[in-house]
Amino acid sequence: MKKILALLTLMPMSVFAEGVNSLDGANTAWILTSTALVLLMSLPGLALFYGGLVRSKNILSVLMQCFAIAGIVSVLWLVVGYSIAFSDGNAYFGSLSKFMLSGVLEDSLSGDIPESLFVLFQMTFAIITPALIIGGFAERMKFSAVLLFSAFWLIVVYAPITHWVWGGGWLQEMGLLDFAGGTVVHVTAGVGALVAAMVVGPRKGFGKTPMPPHNMTMVITGAGMLWVGWFGFNGGSALAANGDAAMAMLVTHISAATAAMVWMFYEWIKFGKPTALGTVTGMVAGLGTITPASGFVGPAGALVIGIVAGLVCFNAVIIIKQKFKIDDSLDVFPVHGVGGILGTLMAGVFASSELGLFSGQGLAEGTTIASQVGVQFIGVVVTFAYTAIATYIILKVVEMMVGLRVSPEEEQQGLDISAHEEIGYNL
Repeated sequence: MKKILALLTLMPMSVFAEGVNSLDGANTAWILTSTALVLLMSLPGLALFYGGLVRSKNILSVLMQCFAIAGIVSVLWLVVGYSIAFSDGNAYFGSLSKFMLSGVLEDSLSGDIPESLFVLFQMTFAIITPALIIGGFAERMKFSAVLLFSAFWLIVVYAPITHWVWGGGWLQEMGLLDFAGGTVVHVTAGVGALVAAMVVGPRKGFGKTPMPPHNMTMVITGAGMLWVGWFGFNGGSALAANGDAAMAMLVTHISAATAAMVWMFYEWIKFGKPTALGTVTGMVAGLGTITPASGFVGPAGALVIGIVAGLVCFNAVIIIKQKFKIDDSLDVFPVHGVGGILGTLMAGVFASSELGLFSGQGLAEGTTIASQVGVQFIGVVVTFAYTAIATYIILKVVEMMVGLRVSPEEEQQGLDISAHEEIGYNL
């Protein structure tokens, strides 16, 4: 925000005379494209990625959850989610002035793009965030509980935190650097998945019976779609077709590629062989970690962020499952949560213009690396704590309403049959 205001002060008066709120066709075209790319990340990208990771008896349940969340979140975003996140309100919560998208017309603008497009672009972010949490309770949570939890979580957790960071709320005013969702998306999803995994409990046989992905071809296909779609996720967050968008895409790719290679070689050294699963997981870790920093850092900084993501997230996966025995089934917290935390903190360092080759686009005037990292730390801690508490309460409410977990017999049979009376493969 400070950077945008600084740029506005440098504009010639003729621009203001013509009206800064006139629609920009190039920017509109780019955000239209970015919106489609971000939706591609959820459908079919995340659906295929998660679907391949679970056992074959649960693939349809995961695909169904991804599609259903996309539907219910879209409707709730229309009704109240967008208004909570982006309408004028107080420092913590938007008003309901945009209820049912009141006032969003064909010619209304958000900056220099149609407001309807901004609504849709942000809607795709709102879709993928609760969908990521599926990985924390995959293969054992009731479908009715998934729907209720996702609906409540969007309104209670995602929309308010979005307002804090991007909608004019207190963290934005404090100067938090979160370009595309390190706190808003990855920390909230990661913490939500961790809490859900702990409350719902581990899958039957966790830690005793191997539960390998049933279809690695599907996993890699979905991962490839995530990588491509992330260009819209981060590049589109510039909300313009300009150098900021191009640099965001470049650093996104560098971090993803670096983290994938670091994870692959680390695994190769530690366990004797590199795996496709490890390589694509490293790639996702690199994407999640660069997300909050993507609009502020340079290529060399992105390289360091990718290295840190590969090393730290790799070990976080092992610690969560082997040391703490938490069945975060698809590694949402160690990859997205830990990655989002790392990226948010490192954004405060590598955004600085005083690091030589590793310099970024510069901090706000009068801001030091130490003070900016302090702001980043506050953003991480508050987001973590609020998400954890709110998620726990939501899960307990849903448990009282419909219960959280399927029966042992249904879990053994598989959710495809027990919940949907369908199977993924007719062999």
